[in-house]
Amino acid sequence: MVEKEKKQIPLRLSASLWKELVAWSEDDFRSLNGQIEYILHEAVNKRKKSRNVSS
Repeated sequence: MVEKEKKQIPLRLSASLWKELVAWSEDDFRSLNGQIEYILHEAVNKRKKSRNVSS
């Protein structure tokens, strides 16, 4: 299922974390926003899987 609607949120990051995320996103050929969304999506999927194993 692909969601078309996107929600906007303000996000404050330290300068050092921002630099690390920018470098990571460039390595993966993504925008910074796309990289953050990818990381969050992966974390949610990992959490879902770990909850299913524990049940």
